[in-house]
Amino acid sequence: MGQHRAEQHARRTPRRRILRPALATACAALAVAAVLAGAHTLTSRATADAPADSALTASADPSTALAPAAAPATSDPDPAAVQATAPAGTPSTAAAPAATPTAAVKRGSTTDAPADAESAKVGALFNGPVAAGRHFCTASVVHSPTKNLLLTAAHCLSSSGNVTFAPGYRDGTAPYGSWQVTAVHTTTGWDQHRDEDEDFAILEVAADQGRQIEDVVGAHPLGTGESFTAQVRLFGYPNAGETPLTCVNATSKEDTYQRAIDCPAYTGGTSGGPWISTATGAVIGLIGGHQEGGDTPDTSYSALFDHTITALYATAVAAAG
Repeated sequence: MGQHRAEQHARRTPRRRILRPALATACAALAVAAVLAGAHTLTSRATADAPADSALTASADPSTALAPAAAPATSDPDPAAVQATAPAGTPSTAAAPAATPTAAVKRGSTTDAPADAESAKVGALFNGPVAAGRHFCTASVVHSPTKNLLLTAAHCLSSSGNVTFAPGYRDGTAPYGSWQVTAVHTTTGWDQHRDEDEDFAILEVAADQGRQIEDVVGAHPLGTGESFTAQVRLFGYPNAGETPLTCVNATSKEDTYQRAIDCPAYTGGTSGGPWISTATGAVIGLIGGHQEGGDTPDTSYSALFDHTITALYATAVAAAG
């Protein structure tokens, strides 16, 4: 069923929900089975193999979304305004997660995502040029002062290689263009131990004709410290489809550093899909973590967004600037 594989405690069977590209040379998706070792770490590192002439420019002010060349203009609210308590360019904070597990949640209803301002911030990752049937993971634009950062699962890729991102992708077309990934930032815990509690990565993308990606489609703020029972809108690109899926449901506590959500049909290729809080509009999780996102298509997992991803975000912003 095309499951994700997680670097998990020995008692759990790791499986994969990431779509491997058909070409033998494709190496963007990485998952190496390992026994979880070490503590939840605050340190982070980045891997980057962008050419020297692909330096990215910084910009301090968030902007509204611009319409694609072939689509009507769509107004997108200032991403920083979604969470007024957080300074621009910094992750949001909320109450500490609940200390006790919650009861099982009801399964949500999964449908095709509408082509709107919110789904435009979510896209598919490709090895090389955008083409139908070649996407292997999902990513989303996260707000930053540099306006050029994406969020996905760490198990999706280990280096930028020839990876491109197509926001709002559907049916073989990229209405907002194709954006070259130039750097991959992951934590030391993931890099050294494949720690499932740190299965997240922040990507840099190159500017396109002087525009940063956030200037074109907008971005979701990064949300941390959210309750384990938050209601979210889940996005993801299944390997067998050319349209993103969406599902709204409440999350639950899997363990100390893992969330769970029950939404059907999230098969291979949905790794890295964002969990968007319906209350704040912030991205508070992504498909990854335990079992690299889940060993069945009906239940997905996310590593908890806490101080570890906040530190990684700060590292990525500094590097991208």
